[in-house]
Amino acid sequence: MNTNRTDKIIVTLTKWSGIALFTGIIIWGAVYFLKGYRYEQTNDAQIDAYLSPINAKVGGYISKIYYKDNQQVHKGDTLLVIELDEYGLKRKAASAELMSSHAKLPILAANEETQIKSIEVIKAQLSGAKAKLNQQQREFARYKNLLADESTTQQKFENISVSLAITQSDYDQTKASLAVAESKLNDLRAQRNAIGAEIKIKEALLERQELDIKYTVITAPFNGQIGKKTIQEGQLIQPGQTLAFLVNKTEEKWAMANFKETQISNFKVGQPVSIEVDAFPNEKFNGVIESLSPTTGSRYSLLPPDNATGNFVKITQRIPVRIKLTDSSENLVKLSAGMNANVYVLKN
Repeated sequence: MNTNRTDKIIVTLTKWSGIALFTGIIIWGAVYFLKGYRYEQTNDAQIDAYLSPINAKVGGYISKIYYKDNQQVHKGDTLLVIELDEYGLKRKAASAELMSSHAKLPILAANEETQIKSIEVIKAQLSGAKAKLNQQQREFARYKNLLADESTTQQKFENISVSLAITQSDYDQTKASLAVAESKLNDLRAQRNAIGAEIKIKEALLERQELDIKYTVITAPFNGQIGKKTIQEGQLIQPGQTLAFLVNKTEEKWAMANFKETQISNFKVGQPVSIEVDAFPNEKFNGVIESLSPTTGSRYSLLPPDNATGNFVKITQRIPVRIKLTDSSENLVKLSAGMNANVYVLKN
């Protein structure tokens, strides 16, 4: 009796288990085919966001690191400091060169003043030479007339002619000296302009050195979460080297889904999208199609396929589709770049 009763219970449980399993399969199949009928879907999708690299603007040895892996930071927080000694010496050298250029100005001003006085002296000498030349020219004209009247000797006339030539030469020499002095004064004034330009260059170089000193302290550009620390204190870094990545939690996030080329014929910008993220299986996120890639994903690879090589095998290609997440930022803040997702695009 007990054996028959046990067998009946087992048969009953087996029957109902089979019915439940069959019902579950039917429901799953109905849901699956309903989704397939209403949606174009793919599990080749990920959440994406902008990763801002933290780069070094100057090179040197790292003096101190102030952050740890995955640390939350605020805008302006010091992330690391580069040793300052070398840049301090460069700033001192630039400052000394600027002082040297400024020191040339008083010397140049004194030379200009001396040259101006020399020009005044030469002008006075030129006036005297001019008066002497005029007197000698009148004397020459008078003796020339006397010689024509035979009132003087040829020797006296020749002496007057020689005196006139000497006086003319002295006047020309003084006049030439004045031109040279004025030209030298112009040279000194040109040197002032050159020194002024030199000072501006030295000031720019000093500002550059001060800017490099500022760059030895690397700070967070915005609030966010920093990634993995890949550098150590004492390490030599180069200008432009990426030191870390900073993720802005409040910035825009999106999903990048790779659909088969056979699925996108009816896709349009603005089409509604439903997103399921593996990390949060009980939640759904909403979005719309923002853009479709102009090429297949394989075309962006380092070695894109060439179907003309003779070894052609037709493979269904994938088209990257960018999906804008439309949920509130408070709901999206928990999503991290790289999370896997399933994307469902509602068919029109």
